Amino acid sequence: MKQCKLIVTGLAILLLASEAMAQSGKVNTIFKNDIRHSGGYGAATNSFTTIRGKYANIAGLYGGWFINQKFMLGLAMSATTNNLRVPASLAVDPDHNQTWQYGQFGLMTEYVLGSNKPVHLVFQLMSGAGFTLQYPRYGFHDREYDDVHDENWFVVAEPGVQLEMNLFKWMRLSPGVSYRATFGSDGIGMKDKDLRAVNYNVTMKFGRF
Repeated sequence: MKQCKLIVTGLAILLLASEAMAQSGKVNTIFKNDIRHSGGYGAATNSFTTIRGKYANIAGLYGGWFINQKFMLGLAMSATTNNLRVPASLAVDPDHNQTWQYGQFGLMTEYVLGSNKPVHLVFQLMSGAGFTLQYPRYGFHDREYDDVHDENWFVVAEPGVQLEMNLFKWMRLSPGVSYRATFGSDGIGMKDKDLRAVNYNVTMKFGRF
C-alpha cells in the first residue's frame, strides 16, 4: 500500500512538472516559428572601386532564400574584370605583361526595410574569403594554371547599403555603396591597405520577393 501511494505521488509530481514546463518552457526563436512568406532571388552586380589607388571593375553574382520579405540568406562571388597591371618592380614574372586578379566569395545577407514599397532601403553584408594573384594578361585560350603566381588568400567583410526600386514584381534595381575590408592579405604589393576601399555598385535582382 505504501508503495502504491509513493507511485501515485510520483506520477502526480511528474504531471505537475510537465504541465509547468509546457506553460513556462516556451522556446524563443529568431523567426518565432512564423515564416509567413518564403521566396528567393538572384542578383547580378557590378562595382566601381579602386585597388592600389587604381580603378577596378568588379562583377559578381549572389542570391539566396528571402524570408518574410525582410531577410535574405545566401551566397556571393565576384572578381575583377579589367587589367590591373603589375609594375615590373612587383611582377613575379617580369618577362610577361602581368596583371593582378582579385576575387571574393562567401556568405551574403541582406535586410530589407519595406520590401513592398516602390523605393526602400536594403542593408547588406558579404563575409568570406578573398584572393589575389598575378598572371600574364593574354588570350584566355593560351592561359595555363602554371602561369599563376603569388596566390594570396585572406578574410573579407563588405558591409553596404542600397536604395532599392521595385521595377516589376519579379525585378528590382538596387544602386548602392559598400566598403571592402580585408584582413591578412600578404601578396606582393597587395597588402590590406592596398585592397580596402569604397565600392559604388549597381545591382539587378530577379526572383520571388
